[in-house]
Amino acid sequence: MPTMIGHVTQERYDQIVTRGRELVEFQTCSQFQLGDLALELEPIQPHGGAHPNQGEALFGVLESLQLFADDLAIPVKTLETHRWVASRWPAQHRQAGVPYYIHKTLASIRDDEERWARIANPPLDNRAGTRRWTDTAAKQAVDQKLVNTASVQQKVERIHDLARDEEVAVRVATDLLRRPQVADRSMRDDLAKHMVNRAQVEHAQQAGQVARQRTPALPRIERSRDFLDLIGACSLFVASVGRILPGLRDHQFTGDERAAVARNVARVRATADWLEAAIESGDVSLDESLARLLRGE
Repeated sequence: MPTMIGHVTQERYDQIVTRGRELVEFQTCSQFQLGDLALELEPIQPHGGAHPNQGEALFGVLESLQLFADDLAIPVKTLETHRWVASRWPAQHRQAGVPYYIHKTLASIRDDEERWARIANPPLDNRAGTRRWTDTAAKQAVDQKLVNTASVQQKVERIHDLARDEEVAVRVATDLLRRPQVADRSMRDDLAKHMVNRAQVEHAQQAGQVARQRTPALPRIERSRDFLDLIGACSLFVASVGRILPGLRDHQFTGDERAAVARNVARVRATADWLEAAIESGDVSLDESLARLLRGE
């Protein structure tokens, strides 16, 4: 009786493995080529004091990559990853037969010469009895670099290595931004502030899409962008308060904090009254006293 692996014979399994490796090689080539194209569009610039206006330059980089990603109909984060990995592996140092995801994992090794030498010397795979890279072996090679560090920069680099995975990065960033001092200092960085503002706009647009799906009357209304933005803004406000307020359950508000909240609640009420009146009458004009209130004067 022939040896079975899953629902196929050993012979058929070997054929499947051969075809799978061909597909992985093709995928690796495609991902690197996309990264090379993104690098040609926007080369990765060195960080540091030599680029005092780096923030302005990065805004342009983000816009270019977003445009390229939109034209390719792929997520911009995927394109950014391909660009970064390609920058870590010049063509002459990419190893034929080694999948892209191995290159991506080992790209976290900071030193160029060490990284290039490491991928050329794969560890022994006991199961196959040959030297080759596996997902586990690549992660172990990177983990060996995560030793105790002394300087702030080394610690930052270690965190970046650990947070290369998007899901990990989101969790870490969310937890850190809940620290008031971290959030305050982060928003002093122009690029970080730009990205947060951009995310807020995208969330508002998504809220508008949700409202459009949930409101039966909307299909009969002209789908103007301003109208959907208005619905999205209302939905976003409700969702934001619903998310933030429960977290303040044990917070003891000071007199100044209560006064600040009261002032802003008054602005919210005035805005809601203005919105309702505008919907009923069609008059969206804003008198001077209400304008001063909304400006917080």
